[in-house]
Order: sequence, then structure tokens, then C-alpha cells
Amino acid sequence: MANVTLRDVKKAYPNGFEAIKGVDVDVADGQFCVLVGPSGCGKSTLLRMVAGLETITSGEINIGGKVVNQVEPADRDIAMVFQNYALYPHMSVFNNMAYGLRNRGMKEAEIKTRVEEAARILELGTMLTRKPGQLSGGQRQRVAMGRAIVRQPKVFLFDEPLSNLDAKLRISMRVEIRKLQRRLNVTSIYVTHDQLEAMTLADILVVMNGGQVEQVGNPLAIYEKPATTFVASFIGAPPMNLMSTRQDEIKSQLGGSAGEAGILGIRPEDLVITDQTPSGGVALSLTVEAIERVGAETFVYGSRAPDEQRVSATPGELPPGEIIVRIPGTEAPAIGAKIRVAATRNKLHLFSNDGRTRIEA
Repeated sequence: MANVTLRDVKKAYPNGFEAIKGVDVDVADGQFCVLVGPSGCGKSTLLRMVAGLETITSGEINIGGKVVNQVEPADRDIAMVFQNYALYPHMSVFNNMAYGLRNRGMKEAEIKTRVEEAARILELGTMLTRKPGQLSGGQRQRVAMGRAIVRQPKVFLFDEPLSNLDAKLRISMRVEIRKLQRRLNVTSIYVTHDQLEAMTLADILVVMNGGQVEQVGNPLAIYEKPATTFVASFIGAPPMNLMSTRQDEIKSQLGGSAGEAGILGIRPEDLVITDQTPSGGVALSLTVEAIERVGAETFVYGSRAPDEQRVSATPGELPPGEIIVRIPGTEAPAIGAKIRVAATRNKLHLFSNDGRTRIEA
């Protein structure tokens, strides 16, 4: 086992494009770290730099107290699980898991012991003679994980390993991955674009955007106190409602705080339908445009007047002026109805005009 430390790590390509713009991350021994962000944010590039599959332009990568900038991937004592499984189709499950160990010259008796133990952990014992084409997607992913486990590395690296699975299987597999990581207690770095996957797996969450780290910390702490409007809108589903504090209705309710902040954020679950305006809180008038009933809860989509437009923190997330209210149960106001929703002061999130700085409400 080992800790992983990244210090001012950068990656620039010959054409001048900066994929990674100076990342600092500390992953403690045995921690499960998740890199999350939209496509193109640099998370997979960063993971490949830790693996040694991408060279770094500057900075330092330290694994287990050793700087590995110039160390070959095979000598970094890491094991990687890929999105596409990367299994040999002509080999049995046993031979796929044993292949790397044989290349290292390990004795067959030790290989057999390690493969059978990994197969037992992953419930693959009855499938060792099968070939990948005879397995389901979830079983193939377990074989890929088994191949990493038999290495007994210091660090596991996962590059969007569940992206090719259907929704139901993704949920069960992420639970299995977390249980496995806790059982083995191996330092792990996991890449995903799925914020729900990130929230449920991570000990430490690294939110990336445009080659930079927006925020690092405990998943729930990040959810409760996002540092920027990007984090606020990316972490959480549905996304946080963000609107300008310069609008008269909001400015008058926020009082002095409106002068300090340019953007107000309220999570959909923190809005309640009520005629009352809470002391120190905020109330908004909406016209109901759409209703989504998803079982135990309902999403109410409301529009505001044209001069009360929503801030677009991440392009394409919500139309301007749209506010989402998340309410329990299936009862909801009729489409076209005029409603008033409110949030208490302790549920408000305030940010600077550029969305880069959090201001405590």
C-alpha cells in the first residue's frame, strides 16, 4: 500500500494546448480517491500520468514516497482497470488473470494460488475455464478487476470502468468495487464523469474542470459547501438553481449580502412550496411549466419572469429563468399554476459575480 501525491502537475502538448494546468492532490494510504468532471476536463489524462502512460510536462508525482516522473509504468507498482476491459478474447478467464504474472516470471503454483483467491473474492470460481465472449459485461469487468487484484499492487487505477454497463449493472458493480476496495484496503484512484458514482464511491473527491481542480474534499462537504458555481451545478442531481442577486426581488430579500455576492444558489430539495417568506430567507414566484414524477419524489419545473433570469454556470444545463423544485411524493401543482417557493437562510449559497468564490450567507 502507498500514498499518492501530485504537486503542481502540468501537461502541455506540442501545439500549446494545456490539458492539465497545475494539479495538487494528496491521496492517503488506503483511500479511495475519485476524479470527476465533464468530458474533456483532463481527469483521464491525469490518471494516465499517474500510471506513466502519459509523460508530465512539469511537477512531481510521488507514489509510496518515491518520485516516479521518470519511472516506467511496469515499475510503478500500480494496476489499472480500463473502460473497455482489455481482455484477450482467445484466452480463458484463468489465463487472462494469470498473463501478467507469467510475464513477470512468477512460478505457476503461486500464480494458481493468486488467481483462485481473486476468483473467489470476485465470485468467478466457476468461470475460470470460460473465454470473455462467453461472459456478460459485468463478468468481464470482474475479470479485468481480478487481473489487477492478482498483481497485489500498491495502487489501483480505474479509468471509467463502468461506462459500458447498463444502469442497473452499474449500480451493483459500483457497490462491489467499493466493498472490494475496503476489503483489500489498497489506495485507489477512480475516474468517472458520473457525479452520483463519484459521490457514492469516494473517500476524497476531486472535482475537475478545464484541466484544473475546482475543489477537493469529502463528498458530502463538497455537496453542502461547493466552492464555485461550477461545483454547485455539477455535483447534485438535479443541478443547483443559480440566479443573479442583482434582480430586485432577490436583492431586497438578501439585504446586505446581495452587495457582496453576485450569484445566489439554492438546491431543488431546499425549496418548499409556501406562501410564506422565511425570515432571512428567499421566496420566488414561479409559473409551473413541467412536472416529473419519479416515484418517491417529484420534480417541479417553474419559470420566472424575464427580468429574473437564472445564471448559466454550465452551458446547456437549464434554460434561463427555469427553477427546479424537488418535493416528496407524487402530489404536485398543475401545469400553468402560479406558485411561490421559499428557502431558509441556512440553505442559501452565495457566490461572487464570476462564480469562482464562495461567500458565506
